[in-house]
Amino acid sequence: MDSSVARIALKRTLFAAAALTLVAMFSPLHAQESTYSSGKEAYDKLCGYCHKHEVGVGRSIQGRGLPAAFIIAIARNGLNAMPAFPESHIDDKSLELLTEYVNTLPAAPSPKPKGATP
Repeated sequence: MDSSVARIALKRTLFAAAALTLVAMFSPLHAQESTYSSGKEAYDKLCGYCHKHEVGVGRSIQGRGLPAAFIIAIARNGLNAMPAFPESHIDDKSLELLTEYVNTLPAAPSPKPKGATP
């Protein structure tokens, strides 16, 4: 009887260890490294192609004080012509760094109305 109890206990222990290993491997806590080393790098390599005010494709996000949750939601889901960027493309930590960076930049100058004289 003792050997069968020991075998069951060993099987349960091995199963628990395997389950914990799988959870740890696929847990979001496991992926703590950022896709980009800085917010500036993420902005320059992803966002700036459209959102720099001198480019004029997407709305400028510089110096607007946008919260990280807003930027992450728009980046993940896209909006109008902006595509969605999944976490496999840029992680949340990089988006937080990006938010901190764009909020340190000066706000883009207001566009001049058409027909206005300098």
